[in-house]
Amino acid sequence: MSKVRVLVGTRKGAFILESDGKRENWNITGPHFGGWEIYHINGSPADPNRLYASQSSAWFGQMIQRSDDGGQTWEPVDNKFVYAGVPGTHQWYDGTPHPWEFKRVWHLEPSLDDPDTVYAGVEDAAIFKTTDGGKSWNELAGLREHGSGPRWQPGAGGMCLHTIVIDPTNPQRIFIAISAAGAFRTDDGGATWMPINQGLKSEYIPDPNADVGHCVHRIALHPSRPDTLFMQKHWDVMRSDNAGDTWHEVSGNLPTDFGFPIQVHAHEPETIYVVPIKSDSLHYPPDGKLRVYRSRTGGNEWEALTNGLPQQDCYVNILRDAMAVDKLDQCGVYFGTTGGQVYASSDSGDNWTAIASNLPPVLSVEVQTIA
Repeated sequence: MSKVRVLVGTRKGAFILESDGKRENWNITGPHFGGWEIYHINGSPADPNRLYASQSSAWFGQMIQRSDDGGQTWEPVDNKFVYAGVPGTHQWYDGTPHPWEFKRVWHLEPSLDDPDTVYAGVEDAAIFKTTDGGKSWNELAGLREHGSGPRWQPGAGGMCLHTIVIDPTNPQRIFIAISAAGAFRTDDGGATWMPINQGLKSEYIPDPNADVGHCVHRIALHPSRPDTLFMQKHWDVMRSDNAGDTWHEVSGNLPTDFGFPIQVHAHEPETIYVVPIKSDSLHYPPDGKLRVYRSRTGGNEWEALTNGLPQQDCYVNILRDAMAVDKLDQCGVYFGTTGGQVYASSDSGDNWTAIASNLPPVLSVEVQTIA
């Protein structure tokens, strides 16, 4: 029987939840790296026992940890991130130049076929790659050298490269998102990049054709249709059917089109999930009701999923990397909250249960389906 492993990064450590294919009883281990912020923990699709974690502390800085046994033991890897050339500057909130800094790793995206190859999205916004299991990291400098770089500005959480999506049919094609610059695509493995923001609309950007400046929160795709992308933006749920060349809004009947995560059903490329929150200043569910919204039509038509979720006095947030799906025949959906709960549905979102409670605020959730 298949096994499911849920990897949870929190403000004070990482937690690993495991269950068999029934997903009824869960074993929890952790905290791993107790007291450290774990911005992201992710596993290799090519080797489920190979895990990587981004460990960060205001006192001790940034570290990458690696496990070769599914999280039972860990060791720090080199953690030397080699920038290509001079870091340079970018704009700060007031438009003044600000030195490019290396603050933390927001996202780790392992290669689909090589456990030693991993991409890392960092703050300030840049993308790095290792091909030796984390022993060395080198910048894919074409992104930061893009001519639009001087016009990138930090979002409220910092100027972070927080999303990396690899095209499963073409590993040379990678999509990334930066807050608050927008989405970019490479078709040559990271040597060159192009903004893919046509059709996005953002407040405070007077030019409707602006190529950068948009605060993209998350991008997702289904492996069977990698040209179809879904985006949760700082206001608006968007869709592209041409690999990001153009976008159109699919927010439809959502109670609010502000949120952070977005995910696609494992077997249904037109079924997508979002978690609306009240606004960009009030980061909690409308009316204090925690509701996941599902569209089976690729957007526009949405239904609220509430069974098992608190429907009063709930004021948690769900962050951009804190939602994932498994690959079992009856697709499981998982998300974590800033209140320390991890919720799971083993029936595509119809019913939910808390599989972990009272954890530190959840920063990320990833799921491994292990045969």
